[in-house]
Amino acid sequence: MPLLDTIRVKLSSEAAEYVSITPVVVQEMPVRDLVEHMLGITGKDEARVRDLLLRGTLVSGASRFRWTGWEAQPESIRALLATFPDADPSRPFNAAPCKRVVLRGPRQPIGIPRDIGVTRGVWARIVRRRTFWDLLMEIASAGKPQYSGYSYRDRADVYQLALGHADVQRIREGARLVPYTALQSQIHTVPVEAAEFYVVRAELQPGPGH
Repeated sequence: MPLLDTIRVKLSSEAAEYVSITPVVVQEMPVRDLVEHMLGITGKDEARVRDLLLRGTLVSGASRFRWTGWEAQPESIRALLATFPDADPSRPFNAAPCKRVVLRGPRQPIGIPRDIGVTRGVWARIVRRRTFWDLLMEIASAGKPQYSGYSYRDRADVYQLALGHADVQRIREGARLVPYTALQSQIHTVPVEAAEFYVVRAELQPGPGH
């Protein structure tokens, strides 16, 4: 059976605190969007995507998707997968379209979206200092992050950078630039060893009005 354009999906939360109280939402979803959720798990593996479509259930992040499974034609899946980007190690790191940074260590990761990183905290506004995002991009540009792969979940290329002691100290000292005290505390106390940079491809960014 060829791929459908849209499919009726039952969507519910898998977050532990919401499992028993969150209502199931039924919606018509483009099949391409559903497959995009799968790619974070399967990559562009035709057989695994086909198996998930037939199985009729998928957990992606905190959401569970359920639908009436069907056996899709391999050719249709192959054609659809060809419309998604491939990893491209030849792409150099570019700070301008970076949309998120994740600080990683032996404990929980610390995610910093661009819109939070560029927001000045009280201290930064008082002393008219640069933003925490400026600091992260400066460290990235000096350290030359290495290409790691393409994240379909984030729709971005991922670059990794091992952080030396001096970089970690700069990040901790710069935490006061962040507008949220909880995030400041995390940056100050959680061990950090590396940073991941999520960079959106310019050709895949929506244009004005989208």
